[in-house]
Amino acid sequence: MEVLATYPNNFFDLIITSPPYADSRANTYGGIKPDDYVDWFLPRSQHLLRVLKPSGTFILNIKEKVVDGERHTYVIELILALRKQGWLWTEDFIWHKKNCYPGKWPNRFRDAWEHCLQFNKSKKFNMYQEAVMVPMGDWAQKRLQNLSETDKNRDNSKVGSGFGKNVSNWLDRKMAYPPNVLHLATETSNRQHSAVFPKALPTWFIKLFTQENDIILDPFCGAGTTCQVAQNLCRHSVGIEIKPEYYELTKANLKNPSQLSII
Repeated sequence: MEVLATYPNNFFDLIITSPPYADSRANTYGGIKPDDYVDWFLPRSQHLLRVLKPSGTFILNIKEKVVDGERHTYVIELILALRKQGWLWTEDFIWHKKNCYPGKWPNRFRDAWEHCLQFNKSKKFNMYQEAVMVPMGDWAQKRLQNLSETDKNRDNSKVGSGFGKNVSNWLDRKMAYPPNVLHLATETSNRQHSAVFPKALPTWFIKLFTQENDIILDPFCGAGTTCQVAQNLCRHSVGIEIKPEYYELTKANLKNPSQLSII
């Protein structure tokens, strides 16, 4: 919060971060209790709201905590509190950790996913959807071979929902827009940090919400993954980290740390 106070209003194009989750990393970051998490986070998000451009986006990677066999509601409570603070909750991307370590408990299985919550200051924000398009895939070859008459027109939903689609619109297209579920492996080498997310995660969001020379902030910098990706994609970045050893680790992981702001 002290560092962010030195930055002007409407400065960053994208904020993407993964703060310590509730009751996690207690030996490293102290471990915020689930009941206290919203009160702990709101003063920080108030600064983030101020320094983000109206056209910018805030991506918050976070997950729930199970307490006494029941999922705690701190993530839901945080979403509601951020909306009251002035944020628009625009999307909930799901990170499917496709190489998740197996496990179970008496009443549940291991989570294989995490939230990547999208917040904005305005309904009009920069989004470059073509930058994250994916190949059409095998379904197109099978589905588009023999089109019916309804496929060639708007095929309204049979359940009366009002939704419809024209399947023939996808003829001759090579690329498609992805869904809001990201199938990404977790980081296999933690680079001396206990909670590193894979480079593919910030890469996807940086491509989607920024262009070259835009400015990106990670206020919980950790090992500097976001700054590394930003550097590789020709974006400017600011990383803030409270632990001196991780500050040094971030500098070691960057090619030209003197050209970035790591505080």
